[in-house]
Formats: sequence, C-alpha cells, structure tokens
Amino acid sequence: MSLAMPRQGEPLISMRNLRKVYRKGTQEFLAISDVTMDIHAGDMVSLVGPSGCGKSTLLKILSGLHGHDGGDLQIGGASGAAFEPGRDVGMVFQQPLLLKWRNILENVLLPADILGLPRKAAVERAHGLLDMVGLNGFANKFPYELSGGMQQRASIARALIHDPKLVLMDEPFGALDALTREKMNLEMLRIWAQSRKTFVVVTHSIQEAVFLGSHCAVMTAGPARMADFFPIDLPGPRKLHLKTTPAFGAYVTRIYDRLGVE
Repeated sequence: MSLAMPRQGEPLISMRNLRKVYRKGTQEFLAISDVTMDIHAGDMVSLVGPSGCGKSTLLKILSGLHGHDGGDLQIGGASGAAFEPGRDVGMVFQQPLLLKWRNILENVLLPADILGLPRKAAVERAHGLLDMVGLNGFANKFPYELSGGMQQRASIARALIHDPKLVLMDEPFGALDALTREKMNLEMLRIWAQSRKTFVVVTHSIQEAVFLGSHCAVMTAGPARMADFFPIDLPGPRKLHLKTTPAFGAYVTRIYDRLGVE
C-alpha cells in the first residue's frame, strides 16, 4: 500500500505565494520568494533543497517563530481554527538538545511542564512515547548514557508529548553516521505510522526525502521558490531495499532535474 494516501477535506496548512524578507538596517535579504503548497493532516512532507535556500526559514514561519511578508498562509484549516503554535507544534532539531541534568523521562516531559499539563497524565504519555520510539527501560538514564541515535529518539518523543497537530523536523538525522541515519529513517516511518501526526521534515539528502516522504517539496537555491511538489507513490511498509528499485530512482531523478543537477 502506498504511503501517499488520497487526501480528503481541507488542508491543515495552505501556502500561496509565501514570501519572507529579512531586514537589517536599510538592507533587505529575500529569503523566500514564492512557496505554494498544501499539507494535509497525516502527511509526511519532506522538504529538500540546497543549503541556504530557505528551508529552515519556512519551518520557523510554520512554527510561529517568524512571520511572513507576502502571500497567504493558513494553518489549522481555512478558518485557522484553534491552532496555537506553542501547543500545536512540536520541534525536532539536528542536535537532540537534551538537558544534561535531566534524565530522559524528565527531558521528554519538558514541553508538558512548560505548558502546565497535568503531571500524572503527562508521565503516562511520556512512558508510552518512550516505548513507541524504542526507549523502553531508558527513562531514568541521562543523555550522556545514550547513543546519538537514542538521544534523537528521545527528542522525537519530547516533540510529541503535548500531542501537537504538526511536527517540524530540521535535519533531524544530519549529525548521525550513515548506518544509524538509515536505521533512524526506518524508525521515523514506524513512529509516523503509529502516531499519524503531520510531519514536515527538512533534509539535504535527496534519497532520504524520497524514502521518508508521502509528499516531497523541492526548493531552489535562495531566495527559495517552489520548484516542485508531488506525492511519492511507493509501496509501504518501506524497507531499505526500496532504494534500489527503478520507481525509487525515478523520484530521485525528478528531484535532481528540478534542482538542475545532472
């Protein structure tokens, strides 16, 4: 069964000709010139493009950390209903950014503590999330006792603790070695399938973008504009040998073509 399931209803996120300008004194820097796409609830959108093309800027706009300077952005449906960035967005960064003085359970609970969520329910949910990300039995360990991949699993659990509608991931596996990164790709697909959250994942790896995504957004060198946005119709559950198939290679070639790479 394909992971790019038919979409129903209005999109969770709608972008039309989105534009972002950074200003310093009298100087202006156009970071995003034109981005248009729809993201539906339950999508796994991989966002790929060259370094400095505005991918992280787009995540900051979606997270509510930055505003936009042109175009139209609607989050939470056409009405923007009850979407609060602080509560409805989870973030995963390239580095796990775990607090070294808190054990893994307490690190996962950090957003719940900040938001003032009921402690007992949050602890129960944290244990469930640690089990889901493969860290059952590691709740009382400290970050230095875990490998890099295990720390990143903890950061994914932390991003899910407050039950967000949207999870944004900025190069989440970029700091890992190649083998661990491939294992984490498999884990990410499993976590997505279990959580059914909406994910937007920034990556520099074209193969990773195809392997992870239900849909792929291709952005050009800055100032970023949308070069392509398409569903990835590959069978699931996806295994690593899928990367050797002609269908997978066709999607990789499509991205190379959009980026002007021969």
